[in-house]
Amino acid sequence: MSISNMMRGRPKLMKEGTKTYSGLEQAVLRNIEACTALSEITRTSFGPNGMNKLIINHLEKIFVTSDTATIVKELEIAHPAAKMVVLASNMQENEIGDGSNYVITVAGALLGGAANLIKMGLHPSEIIAGYAKAGKLALEIMDDLTSWTVSKKEMSNVKTIEKAIRSAISAKQHGNENILTPLIAQACMTVMPKNPAGFNVDNVRVCKILGSSLSQSEVVKGMVMIGETAGNRDISEVKDACIAIFTCSIEPSNTETKGTVLIKNAKELMAFNQGEEKEVEELIRGLKATGVNVVVTGGSIHDMAQHFLAKFDILAIKIHSKFELRRLCRTTKARPLVSTGTVRPEDCGYASRVSTKIIGHTKICIFNQDKDADTNVATVLLRASTHNILNDVERAIDDGVNVVKAMGKATGNGTTCKFVSGGGAMDIEIARRLVDIGSKSTGLDQYAITKFGTSLEVIPRTLAENAGQDGMEMLSKLYAAHENGEVNMGINIDTSGDGKLQDMAKNNVFDLAVTKRQALALAVDAVVTILRVDQIIHAKPAGGPKIGQPKGHWDDTDI
Repeated sequence: MSISNMMRGRPKLMKEGTKTYSGLEQAVLRNIEACTALSEITRTSFGPNGMNKLIINHLEKIFVTSDTATIVKELEIAHPAAKMVVLASNMQENEIGDGSNYVITVAGALLGGAANLIKMGLHPSEIIAGYAKAGKLALEIMDDLTSWTVSKKEMSNVKTIEKAIRSAISAKQHGNENILTPLIAQACMTVMPKNPAGFNVDNVRVCKILGSSLSQSEVVKGMVMIGETAGNRDISEVKDACIAIFTCSIEPSNTETKGTVLIKNAKELMAFNQGEEKEVEELIRGLKATGVNVVVTGGSIHDMAQHFLAKFDILAIKIHSKFELRRLCRTTKARPLVSTGTVRPEDCGYASRVSTKIIGHTKICIFNQDKDADTNVATVLLRASTHNILNDVERAIDDGVNVVKAMGKATGNGTTCKFVSGGGAMDIEIARRLVDIGSKSTGLDQYAITKFGTSLEVIPRTLAENAGQDGMEMLSKLYAAHENGEVNMGINIDTSGDGKLQDMAKNNVFDLAVTKRQALALAVDAVVTILRVDQIIHAKPAGGPKIGQPKGHWDDTDI
């Protein structure tokens, strides 16, 4: 820009097309409005009675789920402030595996409370100071509300695992927790190492097969995968299987150069094929001599190889996923072979039983181990009527397994794993104590501390409203019960709207303390970050204007 143009008016600081929003109305309150809108979307999916969202993404794929991590992922949030809340939710999902809805719901309530305080005349800096102080107090109060602990020794008890994961499963699959909880607990105990801190969630696999009902699901000690068989189709089961796993195709070796062979008659053709045939036969004979009776490959199997595999009664299985091949190697303790040739006994894996069967219209291969045998992998074989149900149940299983992982981390380090009462009992007790602390404070931060406490009422109120109950009535009853020292009283979601409370500790409704701590800390961090923003600067998007699609026939626009 020339000097003469700059003298005419206010000089331009940034490129043309840059948009700026500043001040409370344009920046702070706009950010808060976007985050509370996101919170309202996910809040109705919170808890066991949460409603499902039907989402159609940009690829026209349909999702029917109440899982917040899936919802925010497929919504493709564009607003920068709301993205910060989504990032906090994603961090919760990555670190703990559960509690992402809690982060967004609490963050939305805290920001809504901050908007009210700003309209009252408080500066965002005063709100930030109060919220930071209240967040620390809330975590300290949470330590006093431990209602159940699990030691390292108790991690080997299936009943303890079932009790710990039941609430997480019920939150995603209410009504099916009695079916899923024993399955998940059994699968986790199958792969539980001596030190629970080494528990790996990837060792609990899920194989989804369409058809039948959820009650037909089962746990397999080993791996179940969708695969194809080749060779002798009559072999459907092999006991005491010695397994050779190839990552390459099983076929005659290829030469590095190409050539042309002129064959004049049938005798010459037969002689030409004999060398290839002999090579493949020696390969399969060598496998049989090593004791191999099951061959798994990630590539193709030549027709001639299939013939000799059938001749020597070797079961051949093709698995197209390299990741599944790696897990199978871990399950059977086999070494993947990158080329065909001599197979050493120490390269082979072992399974008590390898079988192939057709369930519904799906052909599966099962690598099973005996009860007394060690295995690193367990598979939950899921059955359901639709793909959407299968996917939703898989997410619930993932939450349950991640609870066990968090328990293993806590107990493996020599400490006990702490649980707090669920059903909103912990949240309303923290809210009650923070409101009491805020009323006794003298500085301006008393308003923020009190508002922080009342914002936590959103959790029990949401649980009540999603169960068809009167949220405000249930809050008043909860406050009355907690004032009388009944700190474990929470919302009973199974009362069909009659408004009764329930002692969560006596009814085995527990939430993992580390999940709540992490979620609350992430929500507070996200809220403080958003409240610190006083100006939004949006640069001009890169690239030129988008070219519109021509209307009518292309010949009409041809010049």
